[in-house]
Amino acid sequence: MLHLPIRQALRLVTISKTVARYGLDELVLSTKLFRPLRLLCYFTPGYWLRPKHLTRGMRIRLALEELGPIFVKFGQILSTRRDLLPDDVAVELAKLQDNVTPFSGQTARQILERTYGRPLQEVFAEFDDTPMAAASIAQVHLARLHNGREVVVKVLRPGIKNIIHQDIEVLYLFANMANRYWVEGRRLRPREVIAEFEKNLDSELDLMQEAANATQLRRNFQNSELLYVPEIEWDYTQTNVLVMERIRGLSISDITTLKRQGVNLKHLAESGVEIFFTQVFRHNFFHADMHPGNIFVDINNPFQPHYIAIDFGIMGTLSQEDQQYLAANFLAFFRRDYHRVAELHVHSGWVPANTRIEEFEGAIRSVCEPIFDKPLKEISFGLVLLRLFQTARRFNVEVQPQLVLLQKTLLNIEGLGRQLYPELDLWKTAKPYLERWMDERVGVRAFLKGLRTNLPLWAEKLPELPSLVHDALLQHQVQSGHLKRLAHEVSDLRRDLQHQQERLAVVLMGSTFVFCATILLSIQTWTQWNGHVLGIVLGGLGGVMLLSTGGKR
Repeated sequence: MLHLPIRQALRLVTISKTVARYGLDELVLSTKLFRPLRLLCYFTPGYWLRPKHLTRGMRIRLALEELGPIFVKFGQILSTRRDLLPDDVAVELAKLQDNVTPFSGQTARQILERTYGRPLQEVFAEFDDTPMAAASIAQVHLARLHNGREVVVKVLRPGIKNIIHQDIEVLYLFANMANRYWVEGRRLRPREVIAEFEKNLDSELDLMQEAANATQLRRNFQNSELLYVPEIEWDYTQTNVLVMERIRGLSISDITTLKRQGVNLKHLAESGVEIFFTQVFRHNFFHADMHPGNIFVDINNPFQPHYIAIDFGIMGTLSQEDQQYLAANFLAFFRRDYHRVAELHVHSGWVPANTRIEEFEGAIRSVCEPIFDKPLKEISFGLVLLRLFQTARRFNVEVQPQLVLLQKTLLNIEGLGRQLYPELDLWKTAKPYLERWMDERVGVRAFLKGLRTNLPLWAEKLPELPSLVHDALLQHQVQSGHLKRLAHEVSDLRRDLQHQQERLAVVLMGSTFVFCATILLSIQTWTQWNGHVLGIVLGGLGGVMLLSTGGKR
């Protein structure tokens, strides 16, 4: 029987009520998967309670908004997958990017004055009570500093930390149930995935951490024509308030205006791919929340537009091993070297060590081969991921929690690319970059770079080289003497052990003979005289054997 804390039980009740109120249970039963049970739709609360004036997209969006930030983020991810959703649902979910119901400007003023400990007019020369945008965790207001600089002020929603922690507890509850009752639970490692999600949400709730992330990303692209990152106003930034320079640009989702302004969408799409791979492989620090609400475009030069990024609460990093394996996997995919892909999965530990590489290779080929030689508009990455998931289940591939953010970012990038320039060849754009990166890491360039980096150190140590060689030779001689003595001692010890084993065997055999003789001699029946004779013989033999070992047992 499952025992739930009261808080979790209440949250589950809230979720159930929200699902029923917006008729989402009726929507689930009307899907193809549950088509045999579609008659049950008429008996669900959602069928009778759902608002008749709302479309299904509106109902899904409103339910996610009402359930809170974690569910809103889920909707944000889905909104970038136009190929997986009906148009009416995708349009509504896109409103979750930056159009969540805001809290009042008066509440924002109270939070700011409490944070700064003084009246707001002493902090800002101007402050707009009407929020510029409202997201699931915070909302943004326009303001002007006393020095005249225009800024945006990001304020955390009141009570948001408690709401998120409650939902995280519910997610852990679902994860525990999956581990216990679902055969795929352990392989998918839901607890580890939720732990990774929780860690990123904690970072998103600390606006000082977000400001530090923005500063690092700005430094990485300081002299780049690809991406601009706004400057942080550190004197005004706190854990629940972030202030940064105001940027001006078109939303990446405003395709109509971008086309009307003559923006080079092909260049924009290819730049997005390059930005992603630069962040992941060169900087190892990537923006992991790249939904359309966080990406803008500077069109001052329409032929070479560049991106502007905001909202740096969720950033991702990878270990050097994961970087290496990912780059090698990408290149192997681009070259259709599925045997190499299978080998890399085994060597990285992502699949069991006893997996047959040839069999795994064939399964990967059957999934990936159909996607090549096609423009992006003809590729359904959702279906490819689904088939890869089915393949992974066959071969017990474990979900890698540290790669979940990267997978999410890849989905966002693909969604943006599809909207901007459907003819984009993702493979052709990424392959040269990855080949150059691999060459810099493990090729001739890597060797020359290491040589150039270490040359000053070697030059500094060169005058000490004779004495170092002399010391090394002396140390080698001393160690050789120690090794020889140790070898003699081990040899002597081996001989002693062998003698002791032989002696122990003789003692045991002699003792056995004496014991048997004692039993035979204890028999007093006259007819057992032959037993007495045998006992005397065995006793004598055992005694001789014991005397030959010194008589000590």
